[in-house]
Amino acid sequence: MLQPKQTDIPAKAYFEMEDQAETKSEYFHGEIFAMTGASVRHNLIASNLIADLNNRLREKDCYVFPGDIKLQVDPDRHYTYPDVSVVCGDIEYAENREDIIANPIAIFEILSKSTSDYDLGTKFMAYRAIPSLRDYVVIDQYSVFATPFHKNEVGQWTLKDFESLDDAVPIRSLGLEMELKEIYRRIEFD
Repeated sequence: MLQPKQTDIPAKAYFEMEDQAETKSEYFHGEIFAMTGASVRHNLIASNLIADLNNRLREKDCYVFPGDIKLQVDPDRHYTYPDVSVVCGDIEYAENREDIIANPIAIFEILSKSTSDYDLGTKFMAYRAIPSLRDYVVIDQYSVFATPFHKNEVGQWTLKDFESLDDAVPIRSLGLEMELKEIYRRIEFD
């Protein structure tokens, strides 16, 4: 996780600062963490995800959001910018703001060297408390590797790793499978 930009800030002050800021920051228990720029590979993967999801969900009552929409993870304690998120049905806005959603059904995070521990640890633990969330998918940007976590009917999270371009990753809450060759379309690995 990145070092905090500021600490001991109330959530309301964070919102005010974000409204005036030229860059995005995440909020975690009174600390504000500046978001860094993403690599070309990271952005291509995000674009591929968004294009594929928008195309495949266009006939459903679902909305696909890029990394510029803020997510309320825990009121007054935790706000993030997932790389891609999906809401199906009515969008629930947090804090009476149209720039913060509260009810994602699926979240996608693209792992980077600086955030992978956070994305797979603290952030995912916090995400699991979101009542609407059913699928959390992490995608490696340095190799072909994706792990979808799914919350089953009894509330347990299950996972399976996928690491071949021939694999299709199930996103059960959306009723679809995403082919890794589409997620990694036009990505070149060293």
